[in-house]
Amino acid sequence: MNINPFDLLKNAQKIQEQMNGFQERLADITVTGASGAGMVEIDINGKMDVTDIRIAPEIVNDIEMLQDLIISAFTDGMAKVREEISSQAAAITGGLNLQGLNIPGFPA
Repeated sequence: MNINPFDLLKNAQKIQEQMNGFQERLADITVTGASGAGMVEIDINGKMDVTDIRIAPEIVNDIEMLQDLIISAFTDGMAKVREEISSQAAAITGGLNLQGLNIPGFPA
């Protein structure tokens, strides 16, 4: 891929404006992490906030299993939200590497 640095600079302001708008819409991104065949489900938004949790009543008595399922559902949800953020950001930047930018979900 041959990138012209002058084209990149020319479009930098446009990309920055789009990314600022994208950051404002992060709360609108919602994914569900699940474990135990759906016995535990956790909703996480693009700002990495847990917005809802659902637990099947039949597993409430087994605290150790419940703890494991919550951790697993949370981990699943975080992976999904990072993937969704990355996918949507790539659409804005044309696949430009965003590592190092201060965007939730991206490594610094």
